[in-house]
Amino acid sequence: MARETTQEAFAVAWADGGLVIDVREADEYAAGHVPGAQLMPLHSVPTRCGELPTDRPVYVICASGNRSRTAADWMNSRGIDAYSVTGGTGAWARARHPIAAGRQEHAV
Repeated sequence: MARETTQEAFAVAWADGGLVIDVREADEYAAGHVPGAQLMPLHSVPTRCGELPTDRPVYVICASGNRSRTAADWMNSRGIDAYSVTGGTGAWARARHPIAAGRQEHAV
């Protein structure tokens, strides 16, 4: 079962420069994402896990928390210290945290 982090704890980690992986599709990401989040669509996580560090936490976010739990489970099984962000980008935006738009699809 994926480890989860609250929006409040995630906001602190994000402000401290935490690594954020957005597992939504490219069009969802382009419409609005957490600033600095790197795009890694859920379907690509199994083949791209090797791009992620194993020596620091990785915060995984999607729209509401469902896909991020799946991705965090996969990452944790591969030795990555991953946390699913509860409520996802929707909760982040509703809390009036900053949102970036556009495509920024480079690798982690």
